[in-house]
Amino acid sequence: MESSCLEPRLPPLTHDPEEPILVAAAQRDPARFAELYERHFDRVYAYVSRRVPERFAAEDVTADVFRHALTNLHRFEWRGTPFVAWLLRIAANTITDHWRRTHREQPILESHDPATTPANPEDPDDTERRALLFSLVRTLPPDQRRVLEMRFAQEQPIKDIARELHRSEGAIKQLQFRAIQSLRDMLQESQLKKPGEANA
Repeated sequence: MESSCLEPRLPPLTHDPEEPILVAAAQRDPARFAELYERHFDRVYAYVSRRVPERFAAEDVTADVFRHALTNLHRFEWRGTPFVAWLLRIAANTITDHWRRTHREQPILESHDPATTPANPEDPDDTERRALLFSLVRTLPPDQRRVLEMRFAQEQPIKDIARELHRSEGAIKQLQFRAIQSLRDMLQESQLKKPGEANA
């Protein structure tokens, strides 16, 4: 599995004298957060994927970790521990939330009599959300859309995508991060519009 071969190659947690400068810059300008994302993506993803085995779910949880980190970056204060330790605490909480949500949303079909189980138990709301997501992906810039397709649909590792697109691995990680952020923003916006559209 990807996580098992990824984590041993990661360097030990040490204090990086450049990190306070990068964090302070990102606190002033959120666009600078991409540098922190690039530095720590591999470790956070390795941590998550060892606890969330399904690749797509692990990618989604990792994206949530960095989204929460960016949202709460203004609250971060240096207390003698590496910045990534703060990210891993967020990851632990995000993984807990993921499993709680998964168990809550999972249909309890095992307790149903087969004769009364619907032939198609797929959730219509989930189907609609997937369709919306696919349509939003098509609105992304071509480079972001291509990275998402290769990463999630084709399940290619970052290294292979970078080689095929002739980009650095850091550039691919930033494209993926920005694409996921854009999709989440558009999904939230579309969900906020629904009540108004219903009343129109």
